[in-house]
Amino acid sequence: MSIIQKFDSNDTLSEVAVHGSVVYLAGQVPDDDSLDIAGQSRQVFANIDKALALAGTDKNHLLSAQVFIKNLEDFEGFNNAWKEWMAGSTPPVRATIQANLVNPNWLVEIMVTAAQS
Repeated sequence: MSIIQKFDSNDTLSEVAVHGSVVYLAGQVPDDDSLDIAGQSRQVFANIDKALALAGTDKNHLLSAQVFIKNLEDFEGFNNAWKEWMAGSTPPVRATIQANLVNPNWLVEIMVTAAQS
């Protein structure tokens, strides 16, 4: 029987769950919602890196990403920041969805799945 591990949990959710050798992250959001799409995206990427490290893995082991973007006009700016973050890594499979996010000032939220390294 596989053990399920959860990290950085509260009454509402866990930021990280590990089952077998697969790591699941909750949607990661920016810390500073006053930034533009590039700035918010970089903060989200940093939060993803930090959460993956809790589970002993990194972005090189990403399997999939679900990107929720508020404004499709920001898609190019987001993609530029994504390519910068992914430089040197093979990107995962990805879907990008336009969505109204919980905080109206958030421009992006990303949920990823990764293999443990």
